[in-house]
Amino acid sequence: MRWAARLNISKKSMLRHGEEIALENCDIPIKFRRHPKARRLTLRVSSTERSAIVTVPQQCTDQETISFLENHKNWLFQQFDKIPEAVPFAPDTIIPLRGVDHKLVFAGQARGRGVVWLEENPATNLPEIHINGRPQFAPRRLTKWLIDQARKDLYERSKWHSKNLGLSFNKIMIKDQRSRWGSCSSKGILSYSWRLILSPPDVLDYVAAHEVAHLAEMNHGPNFWKLVTQTLPTYKTAKDWLRENGSDLHRYGAND
Repeated sequence: MRWAARLNISKKSMLRHGEEIALENCDIPIKFRRHPKARRLTLRVSSTERSAIVTVPQQCTDQETISFLENHKNWLFQQFDKIPEAVPFAPDTIIPLRGVDHKLVFAGQARGRGVVWLEENPATNLPEIHINGRPQFAPRRLTKWLIDQARKDLYERSKWHSKNLGLSFNKIMIKDQRSRWGSCSSKGILSYSWRLILSPPDVLDYVAAHEVAHLAEMNHGPNFWKLVTQTLPTYKTAKDWLRENGSDLHRYGAND
């Protein structure tokens, strides 16, 4: 079991909202959240945040929380064992780019090339992403490049869908959102997760269509889905892909 360990929480501690509870000899973080409307202790595992979250009612004592975690630690370890291994950006790692697997190549100091470039490798029939510069900076450079690629693709598709629906947005923002793939503010700002660049193009296109439709309908009612269908009739396939495979995208670039 990758995550097997023994809970070691001081019974004298005063747990605060947002605090992380440490596990002895284990990398599992447990985030403590006290909620005024919670009626009972709950424990869940977030594969995107790679952490466990314990929600605690206001009246619950630290001792009750500790006992609850002790009683559920085997379940916790079992759930963490189901989380796919993290895939840090490292030499020879395989990551998806626009839904196609690519091999990472840390190229070192390569003169006359850009920061990142793509190459085909006839020997392996696997396209490669080459990252220029010192190896220790390669993961950060690759992440920045992926963010730039996501911004480019998402801007183009957002622009296309907004024109198609007769709508307009203010600007787009690219983030590393964990709880959602996109959002639309009342000020017309569209926010997206950069990890959409790892998904197939039709999935990125669906998220763009989804958020653009929110410019007119800030809900998920029938009129909203009519707009999505109008601009992207085939959206259901991409929506299903994202529901089934989306959480897997969060393991790329993550640390073990």
